[in-house]
Amino acid sequence: MERPPFDDAEFSAAVAAVTSAFGDPTRRAIYLAARDGEDGVTASEVAERFDLHANVARHHLDKLAAGGYLAVQVDRPESGGAGRPSKRYRATGKPVAFPARRDDLLVTLLGRALALVPEARAQAMAEEVGEEYGRALARQMSPGDAHRSFRSAIHAVADALTAHGFAAHAEARGTSLAIVAEQCPFGDTATQHPVICAVDRGMVRGMLAGLYGDTDPATTSSRANGDDACVTAV
Repeated sequence: MERPPFDDAEFSAAVAAVTSAFGDPTRRAIYLAARDGEDGVTASEVAERFDLHANVARHHLDKLAAGGYLAVQVDRPESGGAGRPSKRYRATGKPVAFPARRDDLLVTLLGRALALVPEARAQAMAEEVGEEYGRALARQMSPGDAHRSFRSAIHAVADALTAHGFAAHAEARGTSLAIVAEQCPFGDTATQHPVICAVDRGMVRGMLAGLYGDTDPATTSSRANGDDACVTAV
């Protein structure tokens, strides 16, 4: 049976959980290292690899474990051996993304309504709505605690988009950073009405404005236009 849509409290809690676990770029890299390693990682291995104090490495790993993204296994010394047991952290396979809260009927209605509006006006309106929502989301993600760097803000935005069903990640492209979204929560409606993609760009602009400062993101490719992924360069 299909799961009922998230209510407001569940959706906000899910967004907060994902951004809490992956909002820090170092923690994101640590998760990827644990996921890609055949035997997982230990705190000492993470500390050495990322040039961190062991306690800091352990904090990141425990944060990921608390979110259910890593499982902890205690490796005890061989019988008679000296030393304390060590913890090994392995990826659980829990998906980082979750279904976005949306109503297919309302999305279809939105597409039909936008089709009646001149394209330039519809695009401006879609981006404005996305930006307002992005600013509001930024306030929930980091109340009173601005991100310290542009790069960390970009990663936090990508994680928030993932929580909304975009399956997004941040990567370097030339001299710029880009947010790459491999899924679209608007489904076929975006393909029929690509102007909806302006909502994504607006969300990026709004979240970055709240987490870092004003930026001018630009869409360089779009799934709605037949590309493999939606890419927003910043």
